[in-house]
Amino acid sequence: MRIYLFIAAIAGGVTWLVTPLVRHLAIEIGAVGEVRKRDVHTVPTPRMGGVAMLIGFAVAIMFADRMPFISGLFQNSKQAWVVLFGAVLICLLGMADDLWDLDWMLKLAGQLLISVFVAWGGVQIIFLPFGSLVTASPSISMAITAFLIVVSINAVNFVDGLDGLAAGIVSIGGIAFGVYSYILARSSPSYASMSTLIDVALVGVCVGFLLHNWHPAKLFMGDSGSMLLGYLITCASIIMTGHLDPASVHTSVYVPVFMPILLPVLVLFLPVLDMVLAVVRRLSKGQSPTHPDRMHLHHRMLNIGHSVRGAVIILWGWAALFAVGSLTTLFFQLKHVIAGMCVSAIVLTILTMMPYMRKRIPEIRRENSEARDVHTVPKHKAE
Repeated sequence: MRIYLFIAAIAGGVTWLVTPLVRHLAIEIGAVGEVRKRDVHTVPTPRMGGVAMLIGFAVAIMFADRMPFISGLFQNSKQAWVVLFGAVLICLLGMADDLWDLDWMLKLAGQLLISVFVAWGGVQIIFLPFGSLVTASPSISMAITAFLIVVSINAVNFVDGLDGLAAGIVSIGGIAFGVYSYILARSSPSYASMSTLIDVALVGVCVGFLLHNWHPAKLFMGDSGSMLLGYLITCASIIMTGHLDPASVHTSVYVPVFMPILLPVLVLFLPVLDMVLAVVRRLSKGQSPTHPDRMHLHHRMLNIGHSVRGAVIILWGWAALFAVGSLTTLFFQLKHVIAGMCVSAIVLTILTMMPYMRKRIPEIRRENSEARDVHTVPKHKAE
């Protein structure tokens, strides 16, 4: 565990140190986000923070390669280098979008090509969550893997609308993934896990960047960052569950959380929900799925009356509800977990709606008072 914490500290420290340099670079090359109608920020802010996160992640992986406890993972598999190379490609694609606002079809095509390359390199779903059924062919396995990666990339990209929101949600999901993969790895002789390594490095870069990205943000992560985070957390989950035969895992561990197809959706529930709602909303209006609007979950939170920081913290709470809730099924009975999640959901619902109710209750009282005045006949008129 101490080795993993050290890796997370390296990733976070490097990201924190290089972020000001990347901010300066973004300003120099013109990667500055102008204020648009759908934006929350009010002044032009440099983006391209994904470059700093990529550097932090790469340095952490290279350090891990030199550590005896983890180095065996690099000798027995090329997955780490495939993931790292794919991360570089995803970040470069995001940088191009940060600079030139790529057409959505071109960006999606790039995401698909990179995802297929990563799957071809060995990071792919092998077992499906139906007994111990093996995927029918390498082509199907690669297609499922590429689909998961692309969905997660765009889910995180959709939710990246407030300072610190995406970094916080992904770090929460990374912690949940990391704890679960560490528990599974303890059954192996070495205790080492590539999935845990990627997760802790991911959490580290999120925390390191969050120190600069907290409202008011000095630097946006941009598409280079949001796409990178969605890519990394999905690769970690695929490595963790995609090569694990369900028949070989004890039921108490497998049943609650082990769902290779649905696990990214559970941990990234909030981004995926926001993406699905946005796509359905836009298609129902005859618009492109990528047509911008101010109807995302974070926009709705601001419309209710939350501050930027308040909205981010509450949305973190909703993300933690599903991520941590799924994780606690490993330690507690399902009925107790459901009861705890229901109580937490009620508390979060109250906190979510509180600003709206504070404004609405006086309005209702005033409307009721005016209605009573209208229907009350003055005494002198009655006489």
